[in-house]
Amino acid sequence: MEKLKEKFAEKALPVAVEMKQFLKEHGDKVVSEVSVAQVFGGMKGVPSMITETSKLDPDEGIRFRGYSIPELREKLPKALGGFEPLPEGIFYLMLIGDLPSENDVLDLTADWGRRAIVPKHVFNVLDALPPHSHPMTQFSIGIMALRTESIFREEYHKGMHKQDYWSATYEDAMNLIARVPRIAAYIYRRMYRADDHIEPDPKLDWAANLAHMLGFDSDEFKRLMRLYMTIHSDHEGGNVSAHTNHLVGSALSDPYLSFSAAMNGLAGPLHGLANQEVIRWIFAMQEELGTPRPTKDQINEYVNKTISEGKVIPGYGHPVLRKTDPRYSAQKEFAERYIQNDELIDTVHNIYEVVPPILKSLGKVKNPWPNVDAHSGALLINYGLTEYDFYTVLFGVSRALGCMAQLVWDRALGSPIERPGSTTLEILKKKVGAD
Repeated sequence: MEKLKEKFAEKALPVAVEMKQFLKEHGDKVVSEVSVAQVFGGMKGVPSMITETSKLDPDEGIRFRGYSIPELREKLPKALGGFEPLPEGIFYLMLIGDLPSENDVLDLTADWGRRAIVPKHVFNVLDALPPHSHPMTQFSIGIMALRTESIFREEYHKGMHKQDYWSATYEDAMNLIARVPRIAAYIYRRMYRADDHIEPDPKLDWAANLAHMLGFDSDEFKRLMRLYMTIHSDHEGGNVSAHTNHLVGSALSDPYLSFSAAMNGLAGPLHGLANQEVIRWIFAMQEELGTPRPTKDQINEYVNKTISEGKVIPGYGHPVLRKTDPRYSAQKEFAERYIQNDELIDTVHNIYEVVPPILKSLGKVKNPWPNVDAHSGALLINYGLTEYDFYTVLFGVSRALGCMAQLVWDRALGSPIERPGSTTLEILKKKVGAD
């Protein structure tokens, strides 16, 4: 058994025993009461699953195994001469629960490098799709095409013991993480670079190799990919993509089925697709105002116009957070370190000063602050990745880290099939005496 897999078994399997004992002793205790508004409101805020990898605090932001994003940017291993953490480190932390050493991260880079070969039939499947198919459509289908390689599917068919589910899931998860950058880059080069593909470089770390295969080899872009892949990797278990991954996986669907389904959720405008909606909105503002660098007064007028038309300001607000998203702040700091005098990024920062006071003044917006999507597209455009329909695929590559870590834990803990109860309006009316 490889070192990381052995460490996971040492950590996770005793937790599974502890969890069963905890359920035996405390399973009848009530931890939450559900309101009628929550029943109608998409179960928002209802505790309903265990997710060890990260937790979203409304006031403090996302914490990965207890560590904030600023702490992770300081403590996680970095590439030589770089300031941003390597995504291998955040995956190790989510999976094991401990901060990795530099050797732990190097071992993980090497392991993913060995697993990264994508079968030719996956590329053939992608090539059979119309070139104008949305990148997320291609990404989801590419992941499904990889399912021929599923170890979990094969071992389950042979009749493996349920105590071994986690081991086969681990193998699939590691293979999937290793291969999705290649699929993403293939889609990008097929759509936007005349099918001129770039082979992976085994000497590079996971995120830098993605940058290389996309065709962006500058050191700064590689650093951006390391940051991007780290901060987008996980956002506890209740968001649409993570929850879909958990839900589909709870039926003992293998990681390829689960993650492809998760990506279909990520492709929705209210989830991962929001990053491209931000760029569209800013470009529309610049065009209508006739300037690439609108003043704060002009932005103020355009924001109020957008609201008066019954539209939202893309990139602002969050169902849980009640402060500026730390992922936004990390990207803002990256821009301030590396980028000078960029019209689009300067506009993003001016929007940050204008929008929250306007949303606060409405009196009904719980979170007027920017989320991660408010900044990410502007950074990518600065470095030449201008095809914003592709941005959600990058989000998806990153989200593989969190989704796969969660799924391995689900199988190690023996999580049951997810089956919430439902009700009817008539039953609810009777319960609350509203006949």
